[in-house]
Amino acid sequence: MTDAAPRLATLAETLLGAPVPVRIRAWDGSEAGPPTGPTLVLANRRALRRVLWRPGELGLARAWVAGDITVEGDLFELLDRVAGLLWERDPAAAPEAPPAVRRSGLGKLAAVRPHLPHLPERAAAGAAGTAALLRDPAARAALRDLVALARPWPAPAPPPEEAPRRGGPLHTRSRDRQAISHHYDVGNEFYEHVLGPSMVYSCAYWSPGSTLEEAQRDKLDLVCRKLGLEPGLRLLDVGCGWGSMALHAAREYGVRVTGITLSREQAAYARKRAAEEGLADRIDIRIQDYRDVKDGPYDAISSIGMAEHVGADRYREYARTLHALLAPGGRLLNHQIARPPEPDEEAHRVDEFIDAYVFPDGELSPLGSTVGELERAGFEVRDVEALREHYGLTLRAWVARLEEHWEAAVRLTSPGRARVWLLYMAASALGFEHGRLGVNQVLAVKSAAAGRSGLPLRLRTWGE
Repeated sequence: MTDAAPRLATLAETLLGAPVPVRIRAWDGSEAGPPTGPTLVLANRRALRRVLWRPGELGLARAWVAGDITVEGDLFELLDRVAGLLWERDPAAAPEAPPAVRRSGLGKLAAVRPHLPHLPERAAAGAAGTAALLRDPAARAALRDLVALARPWPAPAPPPEEAPRRGGPLHTRSRDRQAISHHYDVGNEFYEHVLGPSMVYSCAYWSPGSTLEEAQRDKLDLVCRKLGLEPGLRLLDVGCGWGSMALHAAREYGVRVTGITLSREQAAYARKRAAEEGLADRIDIRIQDYRDVKDGPYDAISSIGMAEHVGADRYREYARTLHALLAPGGRLLNHQIARPPEPDEEAHRVDEFIDAYVFPDGELSPLGSTVGELERAGFEVRDVEALREHYGLTLRAWVARLEEHWEAAVRLTSPGRARVWLLYMAASALGFEHGRLGVNQVLAVKSAAAGRSGLPLRLRTWGE
């Protein structure tokens, strides 16, 4: 029989309470769903087994990474269609769902964290959703059909790209080193294919008609100008990556730069670049934790895309450490991804896919929490610039580069690793475009005596 896809479509409609938004093709060749648009392809029964053994986003992610699920057509469109069912468009229009349902999030792919009050309880993958499924006769029948289709034994092993389970307290020095290595030490050549010659792994700063390289250069220059860099000053670049900020600041502004990273591959790459440009005498790249930097004071500190690794419980320590490393009148530019605040922050849970495959132990905080911790550390926050739309453009450019260099990316890492990055970047782009994620540059000052900030009266002029 060739009826797997229609049966799956019926199951999905029962669980979601709405028509299937994308076409489905099953391993038996059957199809169901809208005749146009992208197609979700289930290559084998193992895709269903993964969801049965680990309901929710992690099971779906494992199926994607392993190649048990693929997409024909526009991945962005498919994710957007699915997100249209799962994202809450009008939170005031429906009663609040239980916390277990809100945070279970069937379909919360990548960094996108949808609100789920309109999603029926039976669609959730957590304990509350499971209980609701067992109480609903139609859902029970659908689940029995799913089990029959999946033939669920044996349980599939996780793909090898999944980070190993971690125990003990979060954000110790050794655990942070392991997390950073998982994400960044996958080969510098792989990142060259994705990021391009700039090797900047953070949100670019776009102008109409600019290329990715131009937008990344403009972002680095924006940071330097906000920090007021000039020849002879000392800059600490926290989480220096492959050295792009250090190179730009030393070359264009004549500063002396200390860059720190926990990635050995990044450090080696950054040192090589500095030597090739004749800037090794002005750039010191270290494999060092920010908590171990003891050679302040610095005149300025840049932290670009690093604070997401710090963790909510360690953020106050992070802010106080950077404050202590600055000279009076020194400036901090903190460039950081943010998530919206939740009604109950205690109910917030780290995204399973991100934690298992992308950024182990990474945590996003609301912008207000970040600003509050910087102020508690003694900083005076002087400017906040939101760059949300810029990150959507950046991620789409990275996706285009990854697709263009797909065969090389697979050869340098693995098919699963390349698929992790494709899903992560595509879904994250939609998260920024839909306002489910933000990214902000926060300029803060360690005020000098008598409250002198050293900043001009007007930091920015609008429309010029």
